Amino acid sequence: MAKIGIIGAGSWGTALSVVLDKNGHSVTLWSAIESEIQMLQNHHEHIEKLPGVKLPDALQYTTDMAQAAVGMDALVLAVPSMYTRKTVQNLAAHVAEGQLMISVAKGVEEDTLMTLSQIIEQEIPQAVTAVLCGPSHAEEVGRGMPSALVAGAKSRDTAERVQRYFMNESFRVYTSPDVIGMEIGASLKNVIALAAGMADGLGYGDNTKAALITRGINEISRLALAMGAKNETLSGLTGIGDLIVTCASKHSRNRKAGMLMGQGYTMQQAMDEVKMVVEGVYSAKAAVGLARKYGVDLPIIEQVNAALFENKLVKDAVYELMTRDKKAESDEPSWES
Repeated sequence: MAKIGIIGAGSWGTALSVVLDKNGHSVTLWSAIESEIQMLQNHHEHIEKLPGVKLPDALQYTTDMAQAAVGMDALVLAVPSMYTRKTVQNLAAHVAEGQLMISVAKGVEEDTLMTLSQIIEQEIPQAVTAVLCGPSHAEEVGRGMPSALVAGAKSRDTAERVQRYFMNESFRVYTSPDVIGMEIGASLKNVIALAAGMADGLGYGDNTKAALITRGINEISRLALAMGAKNETLSGLTGIGDLIVTCASKHSRNRKAGMLMGQGYTMQQAMDEVKMVVEGVYSAKAAVGLARKYGVDLPIIEQVNAALFENKLVKDAVYELMTRDKKAESDEPSWES
């Protein structure tokens, strides 16, 4: 049995606490919000973000970061990406040399273009860093529905340690050394899911969704490969797998926000309606920044940015995508004659 602190009591952190408790670990769930902790203590349920998922009696809850971190075998960082740097800055003084930190959120920091694991490594150099991601909605994980994810780390031992902590008969975990590929796939799929939602909001059908998913993974792969990722990662769970579930699921907050924008909502109105953090909005600008840095063309992501931040009508963004210059599907087609 391990002692594990989860930093962030949103839907994903809460769902993972259920998984870890089921595996026999001692779990402490932290939130900076006193009312959230009181709700979890009183109701054993996250009524706002994970309704219907009853939490185990053994879980412990706290607003004291030191209590959630000191002496733990591992820390799971589950705060939204835009709060990652501030949170790890506050957490750094409580992290011991060699303590394992597992990043489970998804995003790229807009100003620095750093992934979340890179932020942890910069702010808490004494920690050992890993990531856990894949096609997994908290609503389903919390209810024990079969899911498959990937644990990524620079060393095999670290990735396999994360795998041991989390894996059970309904939560399968693979391992990978390709951390950058995992994080870019997990982050940018949220931007493509916004586009898929916009298409749904406009009333488009399966043809459009299939095109967005397929060309979307092409864009994500193009950038990730330029950054040193492996192609196998992008065709796996944290690439095409995560993209499919986020573009198609009723649980996807990114798809829902995009759908509302397709129906005429502004970006802010859509985010207010979803009532949860829409990670794709925060990763979209960073994706364009990375594209410029690495000299990669990302037309879908660029049009999503225009709709989000330049008041471009969603239908006009679709028109521009459909009327781009003629191209071959792959970058290096080979003809027999």
